[in-house]
Amino acid sequence: LLHNTTDGHGNHKEDSPFLNSTDATKKNDFYDKNLALFEEELDIRPKVSSLLSRLVNYTNITQGAKEHEEEESAEASLRKAPKSPNMGTLMGVYLPCLQNIFGVILFLRLTWIVGTAGIVQSLLIVLMCCSCTMLTAISMSAIATNGVVPAGGAYFMISRSLGPEFGGAVGLCFYLGTTFAAAMYILGAIEIFLKYLVPQGTMTIFHATDPHGGDSAMLNNMRVYGSLCLSLMAVVVFVGVKYVNKLASLFLACVIISIVSIYAGAIKSITHPPEFPICMLGNRTLVRDFDVCAKTVVQGNYTVPSNLSEKFCPLGNMSSAQCDEYFSQNNVTEVQGIPGLASGIIRENMWGDYLQKGEILEKAGLQSVDVHGAMENFAMYVSADIATSFTLLVGIFFPSATGIMAGSNRSGDLRDAQKSIPVGTILAITTTSLVYFSSVVLFGACIEGVVLRDKFGDAVSNNLVVGTLSWPSPWVIVIGSFFSTVGAGLQSLTGAPRLLQAIAKDNIIPFLRVFGHGKANGEPTWALLLTGLIAELGILIASLDMVAPILSMFFLMCYLFVNLACAVQTLLRTPNWRPRFKYYHWALSFLGMSMCLALMFISSWYYAIVAMGIAGMIYKYIEYQGAEKEWGDGIRGLSLSAARYALLRLEVGPPHTKNWRPQLLVLLKLDEDLHVKYPRLLTFASQLKAGKGLTIVGSVIQGNFLDSYGETQAAEQAIKNMMEIERVKGFCQVVVASKVREGIAHLIQSCGLGGMKHNTVVMGWPYGWRQSEDPRAWKTFINTVRCTTAAHLALMVPKNVSFYPSNHERFTDGNIDVWWIVHDGGMLMLLPFLLKQHKVWRKCKMRIFTVAQMDDNSIQMKKDLATFLYQLRIEAEVEVVEMHDSDISAYTYERTLMMEQRSQMLRQMRLSSAERDREVCLSFLQIYTCLCIEYGVSSCSLGPLQAQLVKDRHSLIRMGSLYSDEEEEVAEPPPEKVQMTWTKEKCEAERRNRNNTPENFRELISLKPDQSNVRRMHTAVKLNEVIVNRSHDARLVLLNMPGPPRNTDGDENYMEFLEVLTEGLERVLLVRGGGREVITIYS
Repeated sequence: LLHNTTDGHGNHKEDSPFLNSTDATKKNDFYDKNLALFEEELDIRPKVSSLLSRLVNYTNITQGAKEHEEEESAEASLRKAPKSPNMGTLMGVYLPCLQNIFGVILFLRLTWIVGTAGIVQSLLIVLMCCSCTMLTAISMSAIATNGVVPAGGAYFMISRSLGPEFGGAVGLCFYLGTTFAAAMYILGAIEIFLKYLVPQGTMTIFHATDPHGGDSAMLNNMRVYGSLCLSLMAVVVFVGVKYVNKLASLFLACVIISIVSIYAGAIKSITHPPEFPICMLGNRTLVRDFDVCAKTVVQGNYTVPSNLSEKFCPLGNMSSAQCDEYFSQNNVTEVQGIPGLASGIIRENMWGDYLQKGEILEKAGLQSVDVHGAMENFAMYVSADIATSFTLLVGIFFPSATGIMAGSNRSGDLRDAQKSIPVGTILAITTTSLVYFSSVVLFGACIEGVVLRDKFGDAVSNNLVVGTLSWPSPWVIVIGSFFSTVGAGLQSLTGAPRLLQAIAKDNIIPFLRVFGHGKANGEPTWALLLTGLIAELGILIASLDMVAPILSMFFLMCYLFVNLACAVQTLLRTPNWRPRFKYYHWALSFLGMSMCLALMFISSWYYAIVAMGIAGMIYKYIEYQGAEKEWGDGIRGLSLSAARYALLRLEVGPPHTKNWRPQLLVLLKLDEDLHVKYPRLLTFASQLKAGKGLTIVGSVIQGNFLDSYGETQAAEQAIKNMMEIERVKGFCQVVVASKVREGIAHLIQSCGLGGMKHNTVVMGWPYGWRQSEDPRAWKTFINTVRCTTAAHLALMVPKNVSFYPSNHERFTDGNIDVWWIVHDGGMLMLLPFLLKQHKVWRKCKMRIFTVAQMDDNSIQMKKDLATFLYQLRIEAEVEVVEMHDSDISAYTYERTLMMEQRSQMLRQMRLSSAERDREVCLSFLQIYTCLCIEYGVSSCSLGPLQAQLVKDRHSLIRMGSLYSDEEEEVAEPPPEKVQMTWTKEKCEAERRNRNNTPENFRELISLKPDQSNVRRMHTAVKLNEVIVNRSHDARLVLLNMPGPPRNTDGDENYMEFLEVLTEGLERVLLVRGGGREVITIYS
């Protein structure tokens, strides 16, 4: 019967009788009748509608906050909903990029770069730097539009594209670059303040004591004022970062007004060039700290020496011999400093004029008598403060092209980041590139060459050179550039700590964790402190020209990896690589990467090496010490592609003998608590491999896979932990099988992939097999030996493995003894050599023993063996042991007899145990039937009872096998049909039969041993005597492992032979070759 219900709108709803659910709410939410087929999955997998609603509510997080994966958690939904981002392309990306790109270099150094390098080479410098940033912006746009980019900018993009190692290394490089940028901006602001804003010398603390000490005094002044300015800015950032963000628009306005004033001044100079005359003595440029550019001036009716003459002639008498010789022989001329656009000065400024430190600025074309002049008057001339070259200028200019990441850093505030970041960034780079190109041409076309080369404007009365061109006044540029550099410094001091906090919160670099903490509102206090200290290092350098190449290195490193990330993702064609920005190509990314690398070494090769060294050290530190992160990065994809390529190459054929090394499959045994029973097996594997080749650690869990999945995961984790402790680099594989021997066979067959398969099996010895009544322990062992032989794999069985040394022990002396009885492809020679590569066994010496029979020439054997080892390049002592024919001793005969009696006895004990089990069931049924007959019950329903008894017996057997590590394959006989028709006579007869059971073990007394077993036991005893005699004090004995008998009836005897063979030896490694040569005398 269906119950019809009506909802609020009068529509009928139908309660299905087939979907029973006690929770009505749950039923209404999940168990939609249209999705009844998937009702059991809706508890763990959401409906598409609920998934989409969550994705729509996703909001980009602020920089330094938790990962966006955590934001999707239920906890995040309980928080107050953040304000939705609403910034567009112009305000969110374009203008911040402009503000970050335009900076101190444009105002303080671009004129000097144009004057030194010339217009052509300056255009080349600008083209190189701007092309590099444009190519990087294209790559960055592709990455930024490939999914949602939470705030974190370049660090987030690189770390999620190239993995935590590259991400951490490049993130810290980007952080150091931003921090040194703050130092550069502060130094620029202080230079403007001391040189151009305040009257010369009024605010200086250090003064030059001699004419040549002006530079050092200036640097010391900049250190003091720079440190004060840095402290003040750090306090501002600490107190309120919101004020910095509010003032950002004011600082940007200063930049734009300053640039516009340059263009206005250049246009005005066509008709009315500004009056900035420069004074030349001969062809040398003079520092303009005098009023009249002439040797004499007319005062009234008298001609008197000018201020200039008094500087060169101490007594004021121009005819005196004490006048400077160069001053006396050359004329003073005045040249227009800003001839203007129409003057044609561009032809003179087309090519460069690189100067050495201390070289005086000279104007070509002016007449000059070339005499030396007095050194005391050197300060009168404008001279180069540093040696210049093309590469130096590249390093100094590049910071003015950086700042392209400003848009991606603000992605959390953008309305549509995937559209705004590419458009805004590329437009900003285009705009700034055009400004730089046009500025280079305008400066070269408007300003005199010697003025351009005058870095600090000494020739134009200590005016900022670019300010002399501006309109309406030089103060527009001076004040505008001062505020823009202060603002850029504040922005860098705000952004750098947040970047460090984001890296610290990712928890990939352990020692940075403390910098993830901050104030209650999330402000990174400790990160700001570290940023201030690093920026102070830049301040102490004090020279803008030396700090600029340092941050160029770090930014170029960052851009290099942005390009690499895009190229790797594009070439790998990973399924998740679907950028909305389509105008990218891997070739462009590689070109950008190559340009970054070239610019690094062009600008400063030693800084480049230091920056790459820092990044490399951080990379290795994260690789070894950092937290494991899986971010689906491109390097992992690259590794997979490389692995696939290598595996396909390996598939071509088996490895050559020269390349053969043991690729191990280590079979581990786990106890009831899933702990590794013999961890020294892993220790031995790590000592043998020393991190080279393949190691697979396998184990078998007995049971059903559907029920044991959780147990499998726990076992894998336990094995991986133990592998980490024992420093085994390899893979872990745990299989579930109904029988352990089947599981081991599966591992031997299926482990590895393609050419990367194991060729050697390492397994433990089945200790206590003699004491155990259960034959499964040693049967599994022998079955594994047979499986490895069938698969043509080598086998190693370390016996007494608990006595093997740990990785922390060192053998300072002792021998590794090899008993080479039969040739096994050279395994016995190779293994000691590999072990001796490890520090534990390095000091041990190698001895090789071989056995000679009576008809062998032992002397010749020893010579041949020594020659063979010499050709193998293996150092070892050689000994040939002669085994004389002797009669079989009574001890051997007795030992064989005991072995066979024990086998027979255990076989009968197992048989009698099985009979007892059967007897219990039968006797219970018989008693029950007899009672029925005695009490006259005509029909006894025994079917259900019999079935229950059989079921109980099977459950008992199953419980017993749970605590056994193997299960013997015993073919169960078909169940006997129990005759249910019983009479009193039959009951009595059965009781009499049970009382007259014959003794089972009487025949053991008359047992005689098998002759083949006696011969084998004789060999084992004799060999053991010889080995113990020679190698009782050896650190390790390697021994050929005899193969198991073809007839499975003798398996138990085989175990006894192995025990006798290795008796009395502390550490034994039984080795069985895989049927191929593994060592060669050829190169």
